[in-house]
This record gives sequence, C-alpha cells and structure tokens, in this order.
Amino acid sequence: MRIATWNVNSVKARIGHLVDWLKQCNPDVVCLQEIKCVDEAFPAAEIEALGYNVATHGQKTYNGVAILSKRPFEVMRGLPGGDEDVQSRYIEAEIPTDSGAVRVASIYLPNGNPPQTEKYDYKLAWMDRLTAHAQELLALEEPLVLAGDYNVIPTARDVHNPAAWETDALFLPRTRAKFRELLALGFTDAFRACDDRDGQYTFWDYQAGAWQRNNGIRIDHLLLSPQAADKLQTCVVDKHVRAWEKPSDHVPVWVDLKL
Repeated sequence: MRIATWNVNSVKARIGHLVDWLKQCNPDVVCLQEIKCVDEAFPAAEIEALGYNVATHGQKTYNGVAILSKRPFEVMRGLPGGDEDVQSRYIEAEIPTDSGAVRVASIYLPNGNPPQTEKYDYKLAWMDRLTAHAQELLALEEPLVLAGDYNVIPTARDVHNPAAWETDALFLPRTRAKFRELLALGFTDAFRACDDRDGQYTFWDYQAGAWQRNNGIRIDHLLLSPQAADKLQTCVVDKHVRAWEKPSDHVPVWVDLKL
C-alpha cells in the first residue's frame, strides 16, 4: 500500500498538479494539507474520476486537510482535546487492507510564528494534544501512519542553513523537543529509516531562489507505529514536483508498506 502526504498550498490552485501527480505516482492513500477551501468547494469530482474516495475537513481561505483513498473508509475530523479549536488541521481515517486495516491521519501542525506570541503557545499546545491522541492510537496496536506538514525541522541535518532558522518556531529547541516526545512514544520517521543522507528537503520557499539553490527544509513527515514500521519497504520524496510551473512550496512524500 502506497501512502503519501502533500501540502498542496491551495487545492484549487494546484488541482492540475494534483491530478497529474496522482496519475504518475498512483498512491493508494493521500493525505493533503492546506487545501484552503471549505468542504463544498473541494474539487472532488476530478479526484473521484481517478478512483478515489474523498473526505475533507476544510476551512475558508486557510488551513484544511483531506484524505483520498482508493478504498472506502471511516473518518474522524478534528484533533481531540480542543473543543474550542476552530482551525481545521486534523483528519483521521481507518482504511481496510487485505490483511486488516491501517489508520492514517492527515496533519497540518500550526506554524507558530512569531514565537513571542500566542501563535507559538497554540503550536506547543497542539503538539501536546497530538502526542496524547497518538498515545491512545498506539494502544490499539495496529498499523498507524501520522502523515503531514508538521512545521517542525527535526535536526540541523534537515535544514540547508541552520543558523538562519535558529529563532524560527519551526526549529526552536522547545519545538524539536516536543517532536522528540512524539517520536519517543514508539514512532519511526519513515524517511530517516530509509535515507540517511543530508540535504534532503520537502519544502523550498518561493523567495530568494531557495529552490534553485536547494535552500530547503524537511518538515513533511510520515511517522509509523511499530506495526506499520515493520511493513516499511521504502520512503520517497518526489522532489521533481517542485520544478513544475506554479508549484506548491512543498513536495509529496510517500511510503510503501507491505500491508
């Protein structure tokens, strides 16, 4: 089963790229972030025409997540623990496989900048909620993939110029510590399990020739429960998509699991 994540940075602006990439990569499950539209405005018809079932948790202009799957699935919208949280950043699905089921979540973790504001407090609190929910999901002892744009640069190896990010919410010590807390529950960073090279990124800013100079960061992650990690075959960053005309600033990342 091929499971992918991609922050498309507006699904309506990027629908042509999304359709082309779906045809090219042929994933079984796709987690999208920053769809930037309400559920009713999501271009589901173009995606359903390719054989996918679609579930969205949208929001006008900002945020928004979705899951696409070739198999029908049960869905849960919203991250538990935040009854007053109006931001659409989490959607979870239980998807049948030939050997049982896999649980997949599409995550758009808050950016948190500037860090001296309530935006950073919201980011840290959201990460605590995610860790608490992930702990509950791990207790189910089933294949689980937490996929998405985490807005976290895990280590200095995951950024082209660490010094330029020292005061950024994505790279602050508290941010990275919270991410390690999540990993310490028993998750495997799928990419690092398959590729230990430096200079591997998933995001390049639109400004200052970042793409042309490979001035990137790795913030899009697929975290695997032990049951999913045991089935890991490969993890790939589709870097070439960033060179397409009018691209998202993120590229897709996908894993193959022998489920």
